[in-house]
Amino acid sequence: MTRMDGMTEHETQAQNSHGQRGKHDMQPGEKHQPSEKHDAHDEHSGHGDHVAQFRRLFWIMLVMALPVAGFSMMFSQIIGYTLPDVAFVQWISPVLGTVMFFWGGKPFLTGGLSELKARKPGMMLLISLAITVAFFASWASTLGLIAHELDFWWELALLLVVMLLGHWVEMRSLAQTSSALDSLAALLPDEAEKVEGDSFVTVHPSDLVVGDVVMVRPGGRVPADGEITEGRAELDESMITGESQPVARAEGDRVVAGTVATDNSIRLKVTAIGDDTALAGITRLVETAQNSSSPAQRIADTAAGWLFWFALGAAAITAVAWTLVGNPDDAIVRTITVLVIACPHALGLAIPLVVSISTERAARAGVLVKDRLALETMRKVDTVLFDKTGTLTKGEPAVTHVVAVGDASEDQVIRLAAAAEYDSEHPLAKAIVTAAKDRELDRATASQFSSSSGVGVEATVDGSTISVGGPSMLRQHDQSAVEMTTTWADEGAIILHVLSDGHVIGAIGLADEVREDSRQAVDALHDRGVTVVMITGDADAVAQSVAAELGIDRVFSGVHPEDKASKVAELQKAGGIVAMVGDGVNDAPALAQADVGIAIGAGTDVAIASAGVVLASDDPRSVLAVFELSRRSYGKMRQNLWWAAGYNLISVPLAAGVLAPIGFVLPISVGALLMSASTVVVAANAQLLRRLDLRPEAVIRKD
Repeated sequence: MTRMDGMTEHETQAQNSHGQRGKHDMQPGEKHQPSEKHDAHDEHSGHGDHVAQFRRLFWIMLVMALPVAGFSMMFSQIIGYTLPDVAFVQWISPVLGTVMFFWGGKPFLTGGLSELKARKPGMMLLISLAITVAFFASWASTLGLIAHELDFWWELALLLVVMLLGHWVEMRSLAQTSSALDSLAALLPDEAEKVEGDSFVTVHPSDLVVGDVVMVRPGGRVPADGEITEGRAELDESMITGESQPVARAEGDRVVAGTVATDNSIRLKVTAIGDDTALAGITRLVETAQNSSSPAQRIADTAAGWLFWFALGAAAITAVAWTLVGNPDDAIVRTITVLVIACPHALGLAIPLVVSISTERAARAGVLVKDRLALETMRKVDTVLFDKTGTLTKGEPAVTHVVAVGDASEDQVIRLAAAAEYDSEHPLAKAIVTAAKDRELDRATASQFSSSSGVGVEATVDGSTISVGGPSMLRQHDQSAVEMTTTWADEGAIILHVLSDGHVIGAIGLADEVREDSRQAVDALHDRGVTVVMITGDADAVAQSVAAELGIDRVFSGVHPEDKASKVAELQKAGGIVAMVGDGVNDAPALAQADVGIAIGAGTDVAIASAGVVLASDDPRSVLAVFELSRRSYGKMRQNLWWAAGYNLISVPLAAGVLAPIGFVLPISVGALLMSASTVVVAANAQLLRRLDLRPEAVIRKD
């Protein structure tokens, strides 16, 4: 078993003076300059621009709506106040209302036109119909061409403000960025040290060509895919593979752009650059998965489409019926009233309000919803695919086994090993030191510390030479492995032997520690009837050990980064609705491919940006919170849609005069007030989501 230990003082100085720095290592005030090949993704920032535009337009229209409504004749009659008897007052609402119609209504008018051309009527066309009828009817009323009771300026203003608010909230919840791709690009260093003879030339990684030789110093990132030509080092490949343990690489081994040389300098010959690198391949997988996902038809748009035809049909019947009974003036009044009252105040807010409140409530519980469609889909998920490392496990080694040989005790083995490892920065060393602290052992003083890549560490402790390492160290001292450690290895543990003056005194087993809450999360998912699957790049023995401990239903082990997305697709082809939970760069394509991508917040920027939902904590039980949030918010959406659509189904026939034979015709003013009241009901119903408790312990109890 090979391993890497801490850097020597000379190596640390070399890193500090010459180490390459990636984006995440920049000093305050520095700015990262992305390469030109990633500039194409800047276009995605337009989503944020649209959100800002609708926010600004909403506030402007809200300010204008106040005088429009305040000086509207119908509104003053409804509220019960008298307008000033000044000539220009009657023109305030028409003039400002006209500005609002063309300026504030432009997004809806253009959207309605697009839906009309596509022959797919939806929310935009229904809104366009309502504001257009209200606009022309109001002008006709202002000019005395039709009855003054059809002064809809205040209703036009209210409709535009409410719809802009709903659209702003909706766009904010749906805004997507290309930060996943930007984060992938950021894994490359800003500079590369190209070897030219006996000197080094600093160049940008994009300037490298196949065949160039580059130097990667301790702590530096590999600038391009290549093959090591000189040196040996342990590389931290976690940002690519997602696995926590550094991997020993020597002459002839291939290395991947974006990985980090942790202990020693290496020289490598560039074998792939730009779009041919493994990192670029992952980028393409993320991009392809994101672009290939087909958004589900929005419920509100479907309802709006039906309401559009319902409003037109009702208006046509109204016009014909009132004309046949010999009252053309009433026919005009009733028809216009039907078309205006059919405008979807509540329908326009039914979905956005629920999404806004539920996502805000979720954020307080550490569940960050980036994609509304992911939230809507989560309630239907029947398969949850967990990445092992950093998700079900802590992503860092911990001491799981200790055995002593001869007269030594387990505490002595840990105490001496911790003393020898104290100056090392290696994750295994830190785990051993932590184990000594947990056992409250006195720290022994070590001297003459040295480390050897792929072998281990050595130091003088209490007058004895203490060595800690793997098989190579045992061979150097002609020692045999402790027999018990064979079982540990079968379970996937990393085995380190501890020697005192060249003789084995014990062994330590280390493994990626399973999170305490993982068992509860898996059990709770099983209670919901959800199949739990685990995927990892680790060997099958390691994966099966963790799966057995947690009760995992199915395991994908030894999976390469580029194959994780295909495993998600495999589950989907089998009929599963899949939620993927991960935290590494290698998880990004799978997160994008899944029906719902859930990123652990402690993970990489790439994983977070590729997911539809981000868990701010590393508690896997929070996945249950996403289920509960999806179920409850969907319920509120349905309730609001039924209320909003139900109001129209009742009020439109009344406005059309269906009860006129018995002497009842819904007054325009009452219909307008009921329309506003329906919006209040929808808003109040959505507010009930604020009571939702999404804490992991609360969600587990519900199951």
